[in-house]
Amino acid sequence: MFSRRTEWDLATNRLTIAHQEALSSGGQLIDLTISNPTRAELRYDESAILSGLSNPKTLDYDPQPKGMRSAREAVAQYYASMVDPESLILTTSTSEGYSFVFRLLCNPGDEILVPKPSYPLFDFLAELEDVKLVPYPLIYDHGWQIDFHSLEAVLTANARAIVLVHPNNPTGSYINAQERQRLNELCRQHQLALIVDEVFLDYSHDGQPQPTFTANHETLTFTLSGISKISALPQMKLAWIAVSGPPTDAAAAMQRLEEIADTYLSLNAPIQLAAPVLLDQRKTIQPQLMHRVRANLAELDRQLARQKSCSRLEVQGGWYDVLRIPATHSDEDFAIELLRRASVLVHPGHFYDFPNDGYLVLSLISPEHEFCTGIASLLNLASTL
Repeated sequence: MFSRRTEWDLATNRLTIAHQEALSSGGQLIDLTISNPTRAELRYDESAILSGLSNPKTLDYDPQPKGMRSAREAVAQYYASMVDPESLILTTSTSEGYSFVFRLLCNPGDEILVPKPSYPLFDFLAELEDVKLVPYPLIYDHGWQIDFHSLEAVLTANARAIVLVHPNNPTGSYINAQERQRLNELCRQHQLALIVDEVFLDYSHDGQPQPTFTANHETLTFTLSGISKISALPQMKLAWIAVSGPPTDAAAAMQRLEEIADTYLSLNAPIQLAAPVLLDQRKTIQPQLMHRVRANLAELDRQLARQKSCSRLEVQGGWYDVLRIPATHSDEDFAIELLRRASVLVHPGHFYDFPNDGYLVLSLISPEHEFCTGIASLLNLASTL
């Protein structure tokens, strides 16, 4: 009755079962996996956000496949006008953006190269579009870097694009200038596109702005982002695809993307009209998040300095950090034990396709008092195993 593309293994994993049991017991949990900024004790400008959604123009239906010009201009201003509004396609989410680009580039069975470790959502998106994902590894050696030898080894005639997450989630590593140059060369050589996810671009831990791929004109590039992370407003559902590259290729891509977007017309009018206000929220919310991230990293380093069994990996940006723990048990076993003994929730590394045990992924936007207590419990358990 159902398509093969939805034949997922939907069995509940052991950590989720343990989490459900902990919640049903009524105890207080410390969540070190939090990704929802609206529940991270941040201060939002409620009046500005709500007033931005009350524009009377929302009563008029004006379907624009690429999105309203005013909303696209607001996105272009976010990029300091480096981006032409006509090179933007607005979507409800970066997930929808991936879906549009996969449809644009791939026939059934074609291949998209994705980094490993990285965010697990790619698997579902690719299967829904009948696209095959081919992983390429990121390696850690005093910082994360692309393993180009392995990347080139998995390239086939069916490859259509390379996905970059800039900075990566969860490793927090940016693509450097040398990697960017080599990626462009590979794409030109093999006629590939770049698909670049920049949702965490603004969250550089050293405070130095990182270059966006929206200015990459050497090869056909699709840069995805949105206000879910930029303004910490995931519930508002405003994202975009910025197209750049050689003019002929970029123009052809935009023409086809516009037809795809016209088929769905998914983005609603109130959010588009509120785009300038919603994007403006980044000016007050990002400083709060960066203060939280830096404070939690400092606390993590303070506690790690008092023991020898665990360490953290270098991180450059984003909301997460990777903790190295003794690989005496599976990461999932450790996470379940931590949940049952100390009511602290963490993500095991294999959720993000780490190739070996001994890794946990921690959210750095958890409230500071909870983060401090949770890390103490985690390190205490690690010292006993």
